[in-house]
Amino acid sequence: MTVQKIIIDCDPGIDDALALAFAAGHPELDLRGITTVAGNVGLDKTTANALRVRDFLGMPDVPVLAGCPRPLLRPPLHARDVHGDSGLGAASIPAASSGPADGHAVDFLASATAAEPGEITLIAIGPLTNVALALRRYPELVSQVRNFVIMGGSAGRGNVTPAAEFNIAADPEAAAIVFGAGWTVTMVGLDVTLQARATAAVRDRMRGLGRLADELVLPSLAGYRNVSRGPGSEPGGGPAVHDVCAVASVAAPELLTCLPARVEVETAGRWTSGMTVTDFNAADDACNARVAVSIDAGAFWDLVLDAYARVAAKLGAAGVTPR
Repeated sequence: MTVQKIIIDCDPGIDDALALAFAAGHPELDLRGITTVAGNVGLDKTTANALRVRDFLGMPDVPVLAGCPRPLLRPPLHARDVHGDSGLGAASIPAASSGPADGHAVDFLASATAAEPGEITLIAIGPLTNVALALRRYPELVSQVRNFVIMGGSAGRGNVTPAAEFNIAADPEAAAIVFGAGWTVTMVGLDVTLQARATAAVRDRMRGLGRLADELVLPSLAGYRNVSRGPGSEPGGGPAVHDVCAVASVAAPELLTCLPARVEVETAGRWTSGMTVTDFNAADDACNARVAVSIDAGAFWDLVLDAYARVAAKLGAAGVTPR
């Protein structure tokens, strides 16, 4: 078994919380830190939610560091209409027992990767403000991470506008810095996340997961307002667990098909600000991204539910046995 060290930069957020639960339960992921950014809700709530979820999942030693409270240049864009005022929908998990670690998320991203060069995969599942500032302050980050994966963007559609996905639209200038930094970005966007829906059948499979299901997963999903159009968005399709897909792609890259591409972020368009303009025909030496275009949804859910079963067993759910 090859264990991969990861840091998750996030804005919890229902699907962020579900992604953290997956990371907590997958035996080949070693979560070395959680950094927070303003996005789905404000920074105070995303940080509080990260701490609550971390404690609930039984990971008290994983540091949580707060990051940027607003986008680089624009007014904040929130998603309370999707995730609820708290950011975690109807989840009923306790408040955290302690506050965030000292320091700033941007500095932690740099110091943690510098301490173990080439070993840590950075997974960004919120707006890219923290990562962009880390790149500006510590440009060596590009060569010190093992891999860099985002949940964000799309080769063909948006969810907050017809052109733009939320995480990119929330801070397009930061996203432009990140895609232009000279590394290869693995972009797990709406093209695949809309194929991995928590359908009624999937939710039925979750009902034996004890406290994990009863207090976090199922009430969160029940209050998760679907705003994404596309395959599976018809009644009964279920919510898309966008951020889980990005973390799962690190644990099991064979689940996704990725194609090389050149991705540029639109920052000035009247109708297209935040669009990830994706060129699959770019020359090899011009490509700056690996763009996920398909996912094995059945295998994805088998993997996710197995990880959740491990967490549920740790939380003391009777009768829960991971494979």
